[in-house]
Amino acid sequence: MSAHSGAAPGHDRAGAAPAEDEANLSAVHKAVIASAMGNCIEWFDFGVFSAGVMTSIIGTVFFPSSESGATLRSFALIAAAFIARPFGGMFFGPLGDRVGRKRVLATTIILMSGSTFVIGILPGYGTLGAAAPLLLLLVRLTQGFSTGGEYGGAATMIAEYAPTNRRGFFGSFLELGTLAGYIMGAGLVLLVDLALGDDRMHDWGWRLPFLIALPLGLVGLYVRTRIEDTPAFQRMEDEGEKARSPLKETLEGHWRTIVTLIGIVLLLNVADYTLLTFMPSYLVDFLDMDDVTAQLITIGVEAVMIAVIVPLGALSDRIGRKPLLTTAAIGFALLSFPAFALMQTGHPAGVALGYAIIGGLLVLILAVIGATFPAMFPTKVRYGAFAIGYNVSTSLFGGTAAVLVGSLIKVTGTNYIPAYYLILVALVALVPIRLIPETARVPIDRIGTPEAPEAAGSGA
Repeated sequence: MSAHSGAAPGHDRAGAAPAEDEANLSAVHKAVIASAMGNCIEWFDFGVFSAGVMTSIIGTVFFPSSESGATLRSFALIAAAFIARPFGGMFFGPLGDRVGRKRVLATTIILMSGSTFVIGILPGYGTLGAAAPLLLLLVRLTQGFSTGGEYGGAATMIAEYAPTNRRGFFGSFLELGTLAGYIMGAGLVLLVDLALGDDRMHDWGWRLPFLIALPLGLVGLYVRTRIEDTPAFQRMEDEGEKARSPLKETLEGHWRTIVTLIGIVLLLNVADYTLLTFMPSYLVDFLDMDDVTAQLITIGVEAVMIAVIVPLGALSDRIGRKPLLTTAAIGFALLSFPAFALMQTGHPAGVALGYAIIGGLLVLILAVIGATFPAMFPTKVRYGAFAIGYNVSTSLFGGTAAVLVGSLIKVTGTNYIPAYYLILVALVALVPIRLIPETARVPIDRIGTPEAPEAAGSGA
């Protein structure tokens, strides 16, 4: 795709949708793969770190010997990484609007995978004493900082390459990368645990899944260096339309839209991190399921979500993003309590069905956010505005979900805390979901311009 091609793949400046030639489709496919790889690596780490057996091991390896509270200590480390995410978003996002999406994404993917790899080689508390948890915290903060610049850029990359009438379809592959990465991480932990047994797993086997992240990151880096920057960014650069101060313009001119984004991401992240980070340990620690059964239920539901996410993304190209987002929010408000009631039965079938209800509602959101969020902002501030809003919300509500919910269960003695939290955030998120305009048929280049008054992006 030449910098002077004049139109993004799949639509021209007038918004028409000409036939997609082979070269254009090839460029779109490369962009989708390159973007989804980063999300896959990010969630590979979460799949490894939050696996039921792993949370206990991490809490005991890097802290003074005590089984009590080991899981919550691991969740606290997960939450700590999110402290750095808004700072990463504020640094990498505007930088991506200045120097391009490709360069920044090449940096973030190697920082993310490298950080995960380092966890696998860090000495534990028995070797380093108090320095062990401090070093682990530093690695997690580095990881969080780099992740803060990853998701917004990856979603922007796909949205700016995808044809207008298939932005939902291609955008859904970003979250397919999320689910695939999580399954890879959780599945690898399960296989290593079964192969080695408890003693060797606790001794050294737990390190193996973390070490896999580096070669994954190198593959992702290679893929990302093989693509050109997005046609929308190249055109903006050629026409001299880049913001002089992207961070200042983002915060001053688009703060209202950023707040709206934060409100929607509130539901996304509480559901996402409750389901993918907290639930595997919830099944073991609070519902007394064995590790293997809990992991199989988790992986099974994730596999079904992978099967339906792309068709749902394609559906949003036909009916719009808002119907799916609205259905999910209402569903969480009405079905969260019944879903957790099913889990309280303790029977694997009841637990799996309750888990599947939450997963089914979450996938309605995951299928459309890759197309929805980038289309809330104009090209010259898209990466930065998205990264800032997304990561502020993720830091406040996503990273804290496991610690908050786990702590409240211990304090109150009720296992329904996750359901109450999901109901609350669903009701809150309904407001911004109803406020955003529908952008399913708006070309990405027209977001925030007088040609598309129906599209979000003016912010002020």
